[in-house]
Amino acid sequence: MIKIKNVTKIYKPETVALKNCNFRIRPGEFVSIVGQSGTGKTTLARLIIAEEKPNKGSIIVGGWDISNIRSSDVPILRRQIGVVFQDFKLLPRKTVYENVAFALEVAGAAPKKIRNIVPQALKIVNLENKIDRFPNQLSGGEQQRVVIARSLVHRPKIIIADEPTGNLDSINVQEIIDLLLKINKFGTTVVLVTHNRDIVNSLKKRVITLDEGQVISDQEAGRYLL
Repeated sequence: MIKIKNVTKIYKPETVALKNCNFRIRPGEFVSIVGQSGTGKTTLARLIIAEEKPNKGSIIVGGWDISNIRSSDVPILRRQIGVVFQDFKLLPRKTVYENVAFALEVAGAAPKKIRNIVPQALKIVNLENKIDRFPNQLSGGEQQRVVIARSLVHRPKIIIADEPTGNLDSINVQEIIDLLLKINKFGTTVVLVTHNRDIVNSLKKRVITLDEGQVISDQEAGRYLL
């Protein structure tokens, strides 16, 4: 599903964010990418969603080499990859329903399709009873669940979750992780970028560890090493 081959990313003037990274993620896997701050985790996530381009190497997503993707093709890629960030990026003047629907509207989806898909996505995240609430009327965990619902509307093959629990308390953290596991059981590939040791150790799933921009460990049923 995702193939990272000899990927190097350098920010001007001489900051090496990633250096000769290599790994593959199979369809349907749940993989944690871990490491301390500044090790290249978020850079890697940005490369996979084509927010950045590598200086060297290739990034292949679903058989598509996106290493030098054209700007016009990025929206097509983003419909295959759902993205969940630490900062919720919800539109404050739109309701829960409208925030989720917006992801379909900007892609030109028909109103009938939007009316069909949005309630389904909100049901998956257990927010079907809060469709008319605004973001400031929700808890942090609920806001993150709206973000996850929004990431699901295109029925993506991959979810990239970059520190999705960074702003949440322990109860909401577990809710979000359980939700990502639920989505993974549907067959969606989940890539969790995190520095939360407890989460990684409790998952007992594959762990790729970065240190100073390099892959230093890749464990099938791994633990947080650093």
